Amino acid sequence: MLLSASALALGVLISLPLAVAASRNPRLRWIALLAAGLIQTIPSLALLALFYPLLLALSALSRHLFGAGFSALGFLPSLLALTLYSMLPILRNATTGILGVDPAAVEAARGVGMTDRQRLFMVELPLAAPVIMAGIRTAAVWTIGTATLSTPVRPDLARRLHLFRPADRGLGAGAVRLRGRGGPGPDRRPVARPDRVRRGPARSPPHHRRRAWPGGGHGDRTGAPGQHGRHRRARRGRGEETFSEQYILASLMSDRLRAAGFNVSEKDDLGSAVAYRAVASGEVDAYVDYSGTLWTNVLKRADNPPRKVLLDQLTQALKARDQVVILGPLGFENAYALAMRRDRAQALGIHSIADLASHAPDLTLGSDLEFRPGRNGRR
Repeated sequence: MLLSASALALGVLISLPLAVAASRNPRLRWIALLAAGLIQTIPSLALLALFYPLLLALSALSRHLFGAGFSALGFLPSLLALTLYSMLPILRNATTGILGVDPAAVEAARGVGMTDRQRLFMVELPLAAPVIMAGIRTAAVWTIGTATLSTPVRPDLARRLHLFRPADRGLGAGAVRLRGRGGPGPDRRPVARPDRVRRGPARSPPHHRRRAWPGGGHGDRTGAPGQHGRHRRARRGRGEETFSEQYILASLMSDRLRAAGFNVSEKDDLGSAVAYRAVASGEVDAYVDYSGTLWTNVLKRADNPPRKVLLDQLTQALKARDQVVILGPLGFENAYALAMRRDRAQALGIHSIADLASHAPDLTLGSDLEFRPGRNGRR
């Protein structure tokens, strides 16, 4: 919401003065509308990608001239791209609205002695306001809809979407929905509702026990296929998350289930929280997850007990709360490790994480989304 609102506000601040100038100058009007139209022909992801090398160069120049640079990833490239995308409907509607004001009203304003500034703010803009607001509304819908494409350059947003934080996604989806329900008129368009994970009751009868395979990206892997009381030829649903390791493990699971005589349907590219909710609601029978992810994101636990204690408590808690059964670890884990260039480590005298900590303020950390600290600062 902050990204969309900032881009829309910046688009209005740029486009409205430009529209006023364009309504007075035919040549400027042709150039401005042509440029805004050309920007709309560039695919969203391509425009975001184009900003990255440009901002890298500007950051390097700023560091060279002023001794301080800025990040080429994150909020800035998304803001710039969305601002450019918001300009065309605002610029076009504002220009059309001002030019469409009844010439008799403008002439009457001149006749009573109004200055050009008075005519603009007291006659032309008020009369053009409905058309201008229609353009701003269209820009708002475009901006909110396109903001989701900025996840490649917004690692924090990508992580929140991947973890399916209800507050973040619910608020964002609600804003899109309310935006689509705006005022009357033939230009209204339906807006897709937020995706629904649960189609049935949150909890199933006692005989219906789902399985999960938690495991190791942030701990150990565990897992399980199928449900109790089903024929071995029954159809099994298998889910997976959105990276290579999950694709491999899910494919292995499917192969084993098919070899055992089951029909397998696959649901690909689920985030961790989405996959767990699907298992808990009975839409998916089995998937592989990570004990650390389930411990922190599902149980909301912040402590770090020994491995066996964590697995035992996790197994008991998920079965009691959601009827999700953990069959056990898959036998391996993938913990994180920190790495840096050997010559850099030798120059700084870094041989351990303790050595690294003292140099941390002067170093830049590169990591995947899961390693970065959450809202409470914990890793």
